[in-house]
Amino acid sequence: MLETLSTETLEAIFDAMPVDITFVDGTDTVRYYSRDKDRIFKRSPAVIGKKVQNCHPKQSLDKVEQVVSDLKSGKRKVAEFWIELKGRMIYIRYFPVKDKQGKYIGVVEVSQDITDLQKIKGERRLLDEG
Repeated sequence: MLETLSTETLEAIFDAMPVDITFVDGTDTVRYYSRDKDRIFKRSPAVIGKKVQNCHPKQSLDKVEQVVSDLKSGKRKVAEFWIELKGRMIYIRYFPVKDKQGKYIGVVEVSQDITDLQKIKGERRLLDEG
């Protein structure tokens, strides 16, 4: 069993990761986002408590609703997209979040700038100075 972590510790863990994380609960309400500074897709504190459908342009609303529906129903285990933004390659993934009984409780969005990762060749072993 894991030791209970404080909200402050969990936020510090998420903020240390080189990804942006957004959590939308089972009622499609935005409840959390990480890394306020240096996010790929900026978030305002005002987004907390809003329906996810109200946080996207109207032209992409049907796609947002389809992704959420597919994750809720179990039709998809992940939804992933990649886009070029300001000369950088951005990888965006959505994962369903379930409780211990397997009940859907939300979706987590993970966005990452993978431009430099795409350049990796060969291998670097632990502690190699490379």
